[in-house]
Amino acid sequence: MRTVQYSGVPATNAGADVEAGVVALKSRTIPVAEAVAQSLAALNWLKAQGCRQFLFKYCSTFDSTPEGNIGPVADALADALGATRVIVCPAYPSLKRSIFQGHLFVGDRLLSESGMENHPLTPMTDPDLRRWLALQSKSAVGFIAAPTVLKGAEAIRAALDGEDAAGKRLIVVDTVRDEDLIEIGEAAADLPLITGGSGIALGLPANFRARGEIAAHATTWDGVTGMAAIVSGSCSIATRQQVTVHRTAHPALEVTAEAVMNGSLTPQAAVDWALGHKDDTPLIFSSADPEVVAAAQKRFGREIVAERLEGFMGETARRLVKAGVTRLVSAGGETSGAVVSALGIDAMAIGPEIDLGVPALKAVGRDLALALKSGNFGGEDFFAKALGMLP
Repeated sequence: MRTVQYSGVPATNAGADVEAGVVALKSRTIPVAEAVAQSLAALNWLKAQGCRQFLFKYCSTFDSTPEGNIGPVADALADALGATRVIVCPAYPSLKRSIFQGHLFVGDRLLSESGMENHPLTPMTDPDLRRWLALQSKSAVGFIAAPTVLKGAEAIRAALDGEDAAGKRLIVVDTVRDEDLIEIGEAAADLPLITGGSGIALGLPANFRARGEIAAHATTWDGVTGMAAIVSGSCSIATRQQVTVHRTAHPALEVTAEAVMNGSLTPQAAVDWALGHKDDTPLIFSSADPEVVAAAQKRFGREIVAERLEGFMGETARRLVKAGVTRLVSAGGETSGAVVSALGIDAMAIGPEIDLGVPALKAVGRDLALALKSGNFGGEDFFAKALGMLP
């Protein structure tokens, strides 16, 4: 589908050539009421553009606290759309995210043993999605097990109807293969609201194409050449490995929480350092080990550290682009949100896939190409791969 991603709720209407519009919100860890308000505003804008189906996309590791924000936002969207049979599926087996017996796995490890239990803002200590969601949501939580899912779309559709009849509105669906996501997508063809990770969208375009509502076409990509830089604020295992790999052959500047908090390192100083290595893909990172992060949080406060580091990375990215960077890679969901906000990007055209779940992007109306990735996504060579695809 011809897809455009918008940074926040747009002030103007989408163009006629947009088949899928993505309103990106930085709402994962803000207060629940704010997350709900922002999500409803996005819903209203999308409805005004003529959207026929809505996907509430959240992280494939279900990042949230016992208070939210996934459950409250899903409830609010379902209320607004009068939706029942709402699928809950953060799985993407090719990316090592699977759901079995209602439990979320990362590879062969339960979510609570995958490293996500050490997340600095949303530590995931319970892998049972039904139990975690029930803490957050006012809706009854249902479940469709793998044996049913493996029978295909018709069986899934019948099970959704059964859970709805039992009064279950938010329904966790087991997913152990990418093929399951296609079948779930087919079963969801007539549902107004779906929730999950990016993988849950895999089966949706075929429904629109089968109804003759979109055409078959190839995605075109016109990238950008020029100076490149990387900023990384994720503390995930995957990103820390990507940082390690990149540092073996390229210059890297570590940004510590202490340096940011005491002002001994400023965004301009980081930019000046990067410009001194502009021909060698400089990396500016704050991807510390969990124990280092925990010590900084204990000393300065969890929210304060997160806010200051995100602000630092966002301002650094803004100054890098002002100084001539035209290809920018950002690692970490919160970091990427701060980067896009600082750069004042309103819309981005979606380009080819760099790694599973991570596309190349181009700021609409600007000579700026980006790769924005969630912390846990991408292979060890992601940074090099991304920079090679942005031109």
